[in-house]
Amino acid sequence: MSDVAEQPTPAATSATTQPADPAFEPRITAFVCNWCTYTGADLAGTSRLHMASNVRIIRLPCTGRIDHVFIVKAFERGADGVIVSGCHPADCHYTAGNYHARRRFGVFRELLSFMGVDPARLTFSWVSASEGAKWADVVNETVARVRSLGPFDAYHGLAGAAMPADDPFAAYDRPAAYEKSGANEKSAAYEKPTEDAS
Repeated sequence: MSDVAEQPTPAATSATTQPADPAFEPRITAFVCNWCTYTGADLAGTSRLHMASNVRIIRLPCTGRIDHVFIVKAFERGADGVIVSGCHPADCHYTAGNYHARRRFGVFRELLSFMGVDPARLTFSWVSASEGAKWADVVNETVARVRSLGPFDAYHGLAGAAMPADDPFAAYDRPAAYEKSGANEKSAAYEKPTEDAS
C-alpha cells in the first residue's frame, strides 16, 4: 500500500522490537476526516469486511484540523498506535486541509522520534468514501505492525512525572506509571509557600 507513511525497514525495526506477547492486543486511535475516511470506514463495516476491532475512531471535520497535541494525547492516554487518515490530495472538501496535514505530519514524524516514540506507531493514509476495502487494509496492517512492536509504555512514565498533584483531572484514570513514578511526592515539594500573617 503506497499511501501509508513510509515504514521502517525490517532491519531498522529489529533493534527496537521486543518479543511480542501473544496475548497483546494493541489499542489504536484513528483520527479521520468526516467526509472521506469516516464514510469509507462506514462502508467497510456495512460491507462486512474483516478488519481488526482494535481501532477507536475519532471523527473530525478535516485532517487539516488534527493538531499534533491530539496525537501526543492519544499516546499519553494509552494508545499503542495512531492512524491519521483523510481525503486524497485535491479531493479535500475544505480545499487544502489535507495538504496542510501532509506537511504538518512530515515534520511531526521527526518530533515523535525526538520524544522517544517509534514513528512506525503512526500511520498516515488517504482513504476516500468509496474505499472501504482500503480502510480495512490500513487498519489490519497498522494493528499487525503495532502488535509486532509490542505495547507502548515509554510515554506513560513521562506523562505521569509531569502531572501536578493538584491536577484538575485527578478524577480521571491516570496511567499506572503515574503512581509508580512518585509524581505525587515530587510535586508536593513544589507547593506554594504560605504567606505570613504579619
